[in-house]
Amino acid sequence: MNLYIPRSPEYSLLFTNRRAFLRTFGLGAAMAGVPAVLAEQLALTPPQTEGPFYPDKLPLDTDNDLLRINEAEKSAVGEITYLSGRVLNPAGDPIRGAAVEIWQCDATGVYLHSGTGGDKAKRDAGFQGFGRFVTGATGEYLFRTIKPVPYPGRTPHIHVGVKLRGNPRWTTQCYIKGHPQNEGDFIWRGLGDQAKRDLVTVDFAPLKDAKAGELAATFNIVLGITPKE
Repeated sequence: MNLYIPRSPEYSLLFTNRRAFLRTFGLGAAMAGVPAVLAEQLALTPPQTEGPFYPDKLPLDTDNDLLRINEAEKSAVGEITYLSGRVLNPAGDPIRGAAVEIWQCDATGVYLHSGTGGDKAKRDAGFQGFGRFVTGATGEYLFRTIKPVPYPGRTPHIHVGVKLRGNPRWTTQCYIKGHPQNEGDFIWRGLGDQAKRDLVTVDFAPLKDAKAGELAATFNIVLGITPKE
């Protein structure tokens, strides 16, 4: 089955296309799991270090599909994963206009950065390495990427940044629930208590009715900052 990710030079999907896509692949139900208004305040997602490998030169293609660069025929190597979620405030209200960015190493452990670790010669030229998505009225975002892989010194993770108008980029990292290397990772362990770790550690589970073994992960982000005028 051919998968279609609507593309846009503004790095966002049209609301109607996005809704249709989410319904098709069963992601809408996961996003609907967070109510718009809650009686209690949501726990804030803990920030984490940006790390040294935020791209020092952004790719020409910065949309939300990291598996294919522009119209290239070659697709990235790795386990196809749909990473989705919502950006919310502590009251559970969606934050519109949040620019969500993700960056991660490719399947060989190499980042889109001039100083990356790993063997640059083995870098997957089909992997975009960075993507951006601007949230709509419901605060939702969606990326097509690969399941993160470990590299020396780190457990698998995806860097996630959020930029709100008038604020510096806020950053955290998203981890794979149950991965055996989590306990030995100094950044994951540095969160201090399990409750905070649980907020950034999510299931990468098989996508229902997927024909090519795709995975889905839901990572909701709760921010205590607001856009400035």
